Amino acid sequence: MISYSAIYSIIAFRLKEFFYEYQYSLLAPITTNILFILVFLTIENYYSLSIDSKSFVQFIAPGLIIMIVAQESYDNPSVTLVNMKQIGSLDDWLIAPISRIEILISLLISLIIIGFIIAICNLIIFSFLIDIKIINYVFFCYYLIVVIIFFACLGCFVGILFNTWDTQSTFSNFFVTPLNFLSGTFFSITYLPENFKFILYYNPYYYVVTFFRSCFDDEFIFQFDQNIYILSFIFVSFIITSYVYFKGYSIIK
Repeated sequence: MISYSAIYSIIAFRLKEFFYEYQYSLLAPITTNILFILVFLTIENYYSLSIDSKSFVQFIAPGLIIMIVAQESYDNPSVTLVNMKQIGSLDDWLIAPISRIEILISLLISLIIIGFIIAICNLIIFSFLIDIKIINYVFFCYYLIVVIIFFACLGCFVGILFNTWDTQSTFSNFFVTPLNFLSGTFFSITYLPENFKFILYYNPYYYVVTFFRSCFDDEFIFQFDQNIYILSFIFVSFIITSYVYFKGYSIIK
């Protein structure tokens, strides 16, 4: 039987912790994106750059929003779980009358809420600096949820499976960061050499960034086959993470 009160308690606790540590969890990613925008605004004004019939900053702004959400969706659970292991507070969750799958679901729901808070805050600040507005709200929310679930599953997987900060930062530096920078956030695939385009063609995150960017355009076309490709990766990541939480008792203890 699902323990809704326990799930609610974990979600409330995670959100309370998120707002309590707002300097790290909210202000830091917002400040990072503001610096990105200011730097690229300066470059654009000097060189008059444009990509795909829009200004360079308007092109990269949606990618910056989804990139910072993805990074936070990974960092938040992985840092939290590794820290809880080191101070021993994870045992309190494990002995509570709640299954480990319910713990995972609680973390994912809280991260979806946190991801939307970060995205909306960045969007509001960007709107004061550049001309940016959402055209398709439904798919804006849809692709945000997709990104949050994938990177949150990765963060939950790393946080529950490993015990050291070295492993957590290794996954961040050698997987999450390259995945963000090779997703077409800062460039269009049309400007890549043909030999390197396969990196993006087989990267589901590239399609997420592309479709998310299209939510800010008047012409949005839903590509069914590419979205099935995206959802298959999300489903596999969720199943793998759920399996680790369900069967990984010897690792978790």
